[in-house]
Parts: sequence; C-alpha cells; structure tokens
Amino acid sequence: MNWSWVPEYFPLLLQGIWLTIQLLVVSMVFGLIIAVPVGLVQVSGPRWLGAIAKGYCTLMRGTPLLVQLWLLYFGLGSLFSSYPEIRQSVFWPILREGYFYALLAFSLNEGGYAGEIMRGGFLSVPKGELEAARAFGMSPWQVLRRIWLPRAFRNVLPTLAGETVLMLKATPLAATVTVLDIFGVILRVRQNTYLTYEPLFVAAALYMALTLIITRLFGHIENQMPTRR
Repeated sequence: MNWSWVPEYFPLLLQGIWLTIQLLVVSMVFGLIIAVPVGLVQVSGPRWLGAIAKGYCTLMRGTPLLVQLWLLYFGLGSLFSSYPEIRQSVFWPILREGYFYALLAFSLNEGGYAGEIMRGGFLSVPKGELEAARAFGMSPWQVLRRIWLPRAFRNVLPTLAGETVLMLKATPLAATVTVLDIFGVILRVRQNTYLTYEPLFVAAALYMALTLIITRLFGHIENQMPTRR
C-alpha cells in the first residue's frame, strides 16, 4: 500500500476534520433548538400547531437528506444568485458557499428527527411529577424549565447519542456541494493520486475515532446528570 501522500495532505485532512466537527456540532445544536418546541407542541398543543410540527417531522424524516441538501443548494442557491441585490449584499460570501446550505440542511433534518425524539421524551415524564410541580405554585414556564425539559432530556439522552453518530455519518454528503470536510478531502486525494483504498481506510479510521469520542462524551454527560430518586 502507498501512504506517501499522507504528509502532503495531512494539513488538509486536519482542516477537513475541523470542518466535519463544525458541521456536526453546529447542526446538532440548531437541530435541538428546533426540536424542543417541535416536540413540545405535539404534546401540549395547540392542536393546529402540533399538526404543523408533526408534518415538519414527517417531511424531514420521509425524504432523503441528500435530496434536501441538493434542493437547498441547487434550488435556493440558484435563486439567490439570480438576484443582483443579493449578490452585492454583505451576505453573499456566505450564501454562495456550500457550507451554508449543508449546515442548513443538516440542522433542519436533525430538527425533524430530534423533534420526534423529544416528543417521546416529553411523553415519558410521568404526569404526576408535572401535576405536583403545578401544585407547588410553579408557572408553566417554571414547570418546563425545572421539571419537564430536564427529565425529558435525561430520558432521551442515549437516543440523542445514537442520533449524533448517525448525523456524523451523514456529514460526508456535504462533499457533494463542494465542502472539504473529511470525505471531501478524501475525494480530492483519490482524484489527485489515483489511489482507491488507502484514502478510504484513513476516512474510516477518522470517522471511527470521532464516533468513539461522541459515545464517550455522551456517556460522561449521562453519568454526570442526576438520576431519578
């Protein structure tokens, strides 16, 4: 096997690792920000808003992430480029990059999956705990902040860990819109060196290492969270 290309592409691989971590972390954060209200309104209403949230989750989970990404990049991106006002705005350097559309697609997709996870998490909290909190005079916001959300998050944490790993394995799709993440760098290496297996072995090793870090991190968070008494 030929590994002579590694020193030359090592700095680019480091950049790709950092970009992959950025995509993963930022999309998970924004996805969870979307998921909490999406899951909550499906449980507590109003019914019409819950129906919209349910439809959003169904759309995100029922269509391939690659299709969503391409619709945003080739559809929305092309629409933006057709307006001179947008091309001349301060936002154009961001809107013309594939990274923006990858981040948007990943966040929206994660919001749909995690929204359904959070719906189950909210339902898993015993109603008696919520009624007891209300009996102590807590406002709806206090019940959510102190009781409902922490308990729901604790219940779904192992599921969110698995969802984070799945999102990591979806990040290579960003390479299809010119993003030089880990897989994007590996594709460039293969094109430039005509090597087939060695770059893919490196990619597999990097993704496995990141998966191990994610599982250990979530395990640490789970151990640090207070258990139910």
